[in-house]
Amino acid sequence: MKKLKDVRVGILQIPVTRIALLIFADLLSVLLASVLSLYVRYDFKFMDVPRYFWEAILECYIPNVVVMLIVFNIFRLYKSVWRYASDTELVNNAIAVVFCAGMQIVICWVGKINLPDSHPFFYGVFLLIFTAGIRFSYRILRVFQNRRLSRRSGLTKFNCMIVGAGAAGNAILKEIETSHYLNMHVSCAIDDHPGCHGKYLRGVPIVGGRECIPDCVEKYDIDEIIIAIPSASRAALRPLLDICKETGCKLRILPGMYQLISGDVSVSQLREVQIEDLLGRDPIEVNVDDIIGYVQDKAVLVTGGGGSIGSELCRQIAQHEPRRLIVFDIYENSAYELQQELRVKYPDLNLVVLIGSVRNTSRVEEIFRTYRPQIVYHAAAHKHVPLMEDSPGEAIKNNVFGTLKVARAADKYGVQRFVMISTDKAVNPTNIMGASKRICEMIIQNQNLKSKTEFVAVRFGNVLGSNGSVVPLFKKQIAQGGPVTVTSPEIVRYFMTIPEAVSLVLQAGAYAKGGEIFVLDMGEPMKMLDMAKNLIKLSGFRVDEDIKIEFIGLRPGEKMYEELLMNEEGLQETANKMIHIGKPIEFNSEEFEEQLERLNQMAMAEDRDIRRMVKEIVPTYQYDE
Repeated sequence: MKKLKDVRVGILQIPVTRIALLIFADLLSVLLASVLSLYVRYDFKFMDVPRYFWEAILECYIPNVVVMLIVFNIFRLYKSVWRYASDTELVNNAIAVVFCAGMQIVICWVGKINLPDSHPFFYGVFLLIFTAGIRFSYRILRVFQNRRLSRRSGLTKFNCMIVGAGAAGNAILKEIETSHYLNMHVSCAIDDHPGCHGKYLRGVPIVGGRECIPDCVEKYDIDEIIIAIPSASRAALRPLLDICKETGCKLRILPGMYQLISGDVSVSQLREVQIEDLLGRDPIEVNVDDIIGYVQDKAVLVTGGGGSIGSELCRQIAQHEPRRLIVFDIYENSAYELQQELRVKYPDLNLVVLIGSVRNTSRVEEIFRTYRPQIVYHAAAHKHVPLMEDSPGEAIKNNVFGTLKVARAADKYGVQRFVMISTDKAVNPTNIMGASKRICEMIIQNQNLKSKTEFVAVRFGNVLGSNGSVVPLFKKQIAQGGPVTVTSPEIVRYFMTIPEAVSLVLQAGAYAKGGEIFVLDMGEPMKMLDMAKNLIKLSGFRVDEDIKIEFIGLRPGEKMYEELLMNEEGLQETANKMIHIGKPIEFNSEEFEEQLERLNQMAMAEDRDIRRMVKEIVPTYQYDE
């Protein structure tokens, strides 16, 4: 206990000792500033200074000291952390000194003390030099000490290049400069503004624009490139990233503009460049007011809530103050993880997490009867194309009849809006998963015709980073040393991020009038081969030298090109230019319901000829018999 007490006392004594030393230095500064003011006034000759001026200085000393201590304390010059002192502390120091110099005039006037008219001015100048010099010399000594400690630590320094010589780049440089825990050495900076070229940012040369990056990487032996342009859009960043990824250097980037606005710019905020940074378009923006308008104070049910899309839906819905959020999923582990996350982030959220299957009619009805959801997001589905090709009956049972049971319960218990997650694979499907989702879209349109509930579907392409998507597979293959497997050099896909997909779903719920299929304008599709190459380069490897790419051919049910819209549907714009509405295809409702009944019987009987019945319902479905 005594040792612990001694440690605590020692910790408390350190700042007190530093403050005492700082005050003592300031007391000397007041005396020296007063003396030097007379010295300068009389042409640097002490012998020419009249004796009564020396006496006047001694008479002013105590009042000057009292004023200085009060003013410096008001401006917190004894409480600042001077090892991290910046221009803010310097400005505060200067203003405090101006007050002290001004108060000396008052002191002389009140005390009828005779000093030269120039004395307050020179006194202020010298006082600022001494007090600021003392404080900032501490910071300079700390910088030298950090460099000495980092050399003694034995950490191998690696050379960095910073792209962006603005406020964010300056903040990162400052942290690297003052910390001895970072084994980085910034060799050069890049900025596209010609006026910066040839200048220095915190001692680091700004060597040129982005066209200089490849040459400078070789010249300065760069290991890592840090992109510090948080204000740049993704579209603006893509050409820059294309240059950087060809250098073979590790790339890191600041996430976004809000870090700069909040002042939260540091090395810890840097992240590795992700494949979504190379999509070449800005993230989709939604009207938050629209979303809040129909989610706030409502009971919201998310089926498949533990999945990639479902869990992100739950996160974003939780931000908009629903009256109750009901998460329904068959996989308890993912549901449990989401439950723990939401409880920490939103302690006041009325959260209900339920386990069960959408294929269980009794369980689905019991949930709707008990919790009376007003809005339903139906994200529960089997989505893996090759797996569903081997188990077509399961795709039909889960996707088609799971959707049908949830939709009927929504109608029965008066749900206001029902939003189903669909896929671009539902257009002219070549696999059972895509065909099953096309039938789901037809179910939604059919239910909308005879229900007060507004039923809509949302169709989008591949989601980067979702469970089972290609990017995690590529990353795993790269981590294992390759090869990275691509089905075909010509295969292309539309891509979006998980937040973009969820934004679309939420916005669709706001626009819903019933019966629509919402489609996202996802820009130009990406070649899978290009994506594989980009990921290899972003990981710091060379294509076909360090990591090889292998072509394995199309898997069962895969298309060379994905489509987002059937030719017959047409397109209609919404208020969000990135979201369109497909015109529903007409079909015979009674015949469709009879077909569903026969399809259900075949699925329950595990009929191996189930694809033939699917083809009858979805004429555009193509498969190898």
